[in-house]
Amino acid sequence: MNKDDNLYLTHIQECIDKIRCYLMGDKERFMTSTLIQDAVLRNLQVMAESTQKLSPEFKQKHPDILWRELWAFRNVIAHNYLGISLERIWEVIEEELPKLEQILK
Repeated sequence: MNKDDNLYLTHIQECIDKIRCYLMGDKERFMTSTLIQDAVLRNLQVMAESTQKLSPEFKQKHPDILWRELWAFRNVIAHNYLGISLERIWEVIEEELPKLEQILK
């Protein structure tokens, strides 16, 4: 792992921490507050962008993370914001963020 990886991994963890703070594990809170939705979507986008800056060596060591899909997810958030499914976003938060967070530790 190179020194830049550490910087990006820290940034990714900070985004995840913010998302958890905004949501406090409450799906209803997420589904009903456009303010929280905006904050969460922005942090998911920034987080996904940071994953793309990780070194190829780091990504090869963690093939369980679907790096290309993460980037595609970022593109959906950034460019297809009218077609975003909040249910799908919640699934990503519940199912995929813990996997990513696991490799950060």
